[in-house]
This record gives sequence, C-alpha cells and structure tokens, in this order.
Amino acid sequence: MTLLDTLRDAVGASHVLVEGDLSAYETDWRRRFSGKSLAVVRPGSTAEVAAVVRACRAHGTAIVTQGGNTGLVGGSVPDASGRQVLLSTGRLNRVRGIDAANLAMTVEAGCVLQHLQQVADDNALLFPLSLAAEGSCTIGGNLATNAGGTQVLRYGNARELCLGLEVVTASGEVWDGLTALRKDNTGYDLRDLFIGSEGTLGIITAASMKLYPRPAATLTALASLPSMEAAVDLLGLAHAGLGPGLTGFEVMNELSLALVRQHFSAQRMPLGPAPWTVLLEQSDAESEAHGAAALEALLARAIEDGCVSDAAVATNLDQAKAMWQLRESIPMAQNAEGQNIKHDIALPASAVAEFVASTDAALMRAFPGVRLIDFGHLGDGNLHYNVQCPIGSDAAEFVRRHEHDVNQQVYDAVLARGGSFSAEHGIGAMKVTDLATRKPAVALAMMRAIKGALDPGGLLNPGRVLS
Repeated sequence: MTLLDTLRDAVGASHVLVEGDLSAYETDWRRRFSGKSLAVVRPGSTAEVAAVVRACRAHGTAIVTQGGNTGLVGGSVPDASGRQVLLSTGRLNRVRGIDAANLAMTVEAGCVLQHLQQVADDNALLFPLSLAAEGSCTIGGNLATNAGGTQVLRYGNARELCLGLEVVTASGEVWDGLTALRKDNTGYDLRDLFIGSEGTLGIITAASMKLYPRPAATLTALASLPSMEAAVDLLGLAHAGLGPGLTGFEVMNELSLALVRQHFSAQRMPLGPAPWTVLLEQSDAESEAHGAAALEALLARAIEDGCVSDAAVATNLDQAKAMWQLRESIPMAQNAEGQNIKHDIALPASAVAEFVASTDAALMRAFPGVRLIDFGHLGDGNLHYNVQCPIGSDAAEFVRRHEHDVNQQVYDAVLARGGSFSAEHGIGAMKVTDLATRKPAVALAMMRAIKGALDPGGLLNPGRVLS
C-alpha cells in the first residue's frame, strides 16, 4: 500500500489533499517561502495524528506541521521537493473543557486564538494571550513558537500560560501530559521541551491553558513622546504608578504610524505626529473609575516631568479598539508597502534607547534613505525593528541585495547589548544559520542531543531551528 493510500485510510480520503490550489498551505504569510507538498493531510483527532506520523515514519517521509500559517520565519511550509507531508491541525478545533474553579481550560491545537479568548469571556474569565494574528493563528502554533504578544508584561509568553500538553511523538506514540496542576515536580519538565520547539520534537495536539479572573475594567491610552529615552522613563513611571495593573506598553515610531496613515487613511489618529507614540493598557480589578483615576494621574505626572507631550485616554470600548487598531495595523501597512527586512529582537528595557539611536544611525549611514520602522512591546523589551527600502526603490530587490548585511549589523548590535535576535517569532527556516553561528556551542550541542533523542530519524519539520 502506498503512503497516500495509508493516509487516506487514516483520516479519510477527503482530508488528504493532493490536487488543486494548495497555496494557502504551501506559501507563508509573508510570501517569502513557498514549497510543494506530497499531500496536505488534515487529521481530525489525536489518534489520527498518531496514525499519520506512524505511516510517514514507516515510509521515511518528513512531516511539516502547520496551524494557522501566520508565522513570519518560514517555519510551517514544505520545501520544494514535493516529498514532505504537510499536517494541518485545522480540524483539531475543539474546546475539551473548562474548569472555572481551577482557572484552566483544555483545548485542541487547531483552536483559533480569538475563539479561545471568546470562550473564556463567555465564562466571565480571561485568556490573556493576544497578538495581531489572533483571528487566524492557532494555539498549537502559539505554543510551538512560544508566542508573546501584547500582554506578556503582565501574563507572560505562551509558555507561562500553559499548564500541560498532549503531544504525538516522532514514533507515533501519544504523550498525555494534559495536567492542569500548578505544581508537579515529578522529573524533567517535558512540557517545556515541546513549547518553542517549532514542531521539530513532536506534534502538539492539545493543551491545558491558564485562565484569569476577568478585570473589572480595562483602560487604554495613547501618549506622544519626544524620544525613546522618554518612552523608557514613562515605562518606569507606569510600573511604579500602576504596578501589576499595567498589562500593555506598546511603542511606535513616527515612520510606523505614517505607513498606517498612508495605507489605512480611514483610521482615526487621536494624537498628532510625534517622534514616538506609546499605547498603554491598564487592567483594574476594582472599577473603571478607580483605574481611570490611576491612569490619568500617571499621564499627568509624565507630562509634568516632560517625558510625555500629549495624551489621550479612551472613554469607551470603540475608542480603545481604535487605538489598538493603529498598533495592529503596522505589520499590514508594511506588507502593503512592499517586502521589508524584519527583526524580532529582545533587549533589556534599559538598553533599548541607546540601541535604537546607534543602530538607526549606523544603518542610515550604510544604506542612505532607508526607512526604519520601529515598534513593539517595550514593556517586555521586545522590539520589532524593521527596515523598509528607501522611497522609490524596488522593495524586493532591496531585500534581496541587502538583507544579509542589514541582519548582521542589527544582530551584532543586539548581542553586544545582551539581547536576543529572536524574541517571539522563532527560528523557522529563516534564522537557522544565525542560530548555528550565534548560539553558544554548548547550547547547540545540547539542543542537537535532544533532537536526536526525540526524533532520531529527523522527520519532524527538518531544516527548521537546527541545520
């Protein structure tokens, strides 16, 4: 029996796609990576995933696992060989249960993030993982890449929100680690091996995730600032004045918002252009009035201290959504402007301002006219430091000619300041060489030992993370 026949028996013939337009599976969101699969297979249960893995293992066929295909580093599309099976988790989309007393829910890997947020809200609870792609990304992909998003400052990355996992191993066995315990010191933490492993060690099929009490009120504001130094000062004031109530602190430079104005002119801009704009979110456990008073007091002090020149506080939900829409539209505006060189970096907050000033200057000297689109989650030190070609230049050609040199300058500057060149997007296929040359040799050796132990045949997402 051929592999395709075995796969059809395992998941049903209608869920093994080999013909027609499969570009939605075989091309990544940025359209930087495109390949050809042997088949797109859509299992509907953990048992079916295990059967697919066993069949592929028997035939020596590699598997690329894909959730919502919203990744930015080429980690979830097949290569061009036509010999890899693409396993889509889209049919694994059930919420298996909610334990309100334990503040936990058990969900399958193909559940769309926004759906999980809504399910939690319907139960008067909060699932705080939030990112721009939440309408299409899936929780399995979020865990496989250890996604961050806009509320890491308060709630942590996907790793911190996960209590347990169900995983299909490279041998086709099922590890049931769906514990919802906060404490379980029974040996090595296997869960943490799979979170952030980008499908290279096993296939996540379900997870137990933390929930939180829903805040009594959520307040949102925008503030105009003269410099990144002022933004870091405002972050310090916000930590002191709002404490754990500070759930979001997003920074955007003027060029990033200028692209939003250019490509999404209907969006309302509450404040005029400024060198930097910060979006703050505060969640208050007492009342909206209590939260508003604390936020307004913070902004008043920041204006008095000179780190904020103007501010606007949302007075209703629509205004708050509009403020967040400005931030979330930046990647889409960049996409509309053309290909760009993306950097997902992490730095100590204290090092961000100096990094931006010196690296901006170095890149503008090396590539005159280049546009630096800086935005991201300053609250946790994660900056999306993106490079757009000069106005009037061919964007794709600029990326083709200069991406390597730009990356080397940026990554050297990041690592010199104790940072990381991959904060929340992962390594995928795009950064494999950078990991191999920039990660300490001891760490790489341990990673390869783990990969060899859990996937000795190298069939799970080959060519990603490790070369």
